[in-house]
Amino acid sequence: MEAIWLYQFRLIVIGDSTVGKSCLIRRFTEGRFAQVSDPTVGVDFFSRLVEIEPGKRIKLQIWDTAGQERFRSITRAYYRNSVGGLLLFDITNRRSFQNVHEWLEETKVHVQPYQIVFILVGHKCDLDTQRQVTRHEAEKLAAAYGMKYIETSARDAINVEKAFTDLTRDIYELVKRGEISIQEGWEGVKSGFVPNVVHSSEEVVKSDRRCLC
Repeated sequence: MEAIWLYQFRLIVIGDSTVGKSCLIRRFTEGRFAQVSDPTVGVDFFSRLVEIEPGKRIKLQIWDTAGQERFRSITRAYYRNSVGGLLLFDITNRRSFQNVHEWLEETKVHVQPYQIVFILVGHKCDLDTQRQVTRHEAEKLAAAYGMKYIETSARDAINVEKAFTDLTRDIYELVKRGEISIQEGWEGVKSGFVPNVVHSSEEVVKSDRRCLC
């Protein structure tokens, strides 16, 4: 019987307050958009299975973090046990884009000795007429930090699935190559859950063959 999921990846979603982190996660995990969303207090938890290849599923544990400074000490505690992250900025809020560097530097300090695979997300792309950050400069910044860049909209469900799935695939490839491994005491990657296996009759016969001499 195939595994229910091959691996569990813990992801963290970070970025300034009001960039739409909770809305993006809820669109991905619940398939809905909330017009009004209360600010996250500390950290919220979500989960979903993603099929990266036919029959190959990854369980995602997604941690939604508060962007306000007063909750940052709580947020930092979750960096170290995450293998992947979505770093969001609001394309209509230039300050949130300028703070991307600060978020990355903070993560670098608190993630040691592990690593986090990040994707840079320009959120609220449905508000293109109010754009304050060009796609070109966002792509340039992402390239400078070795990240992919994608623009999303939770309201219009644009690239939400793709953002999470692309990040999951990138982490999966690193795990397959042995560049990221399961480590005791680290919650970033866990091995999959496999139901009790019922062997075929042929396998049972093979296992019961004994030397009777």
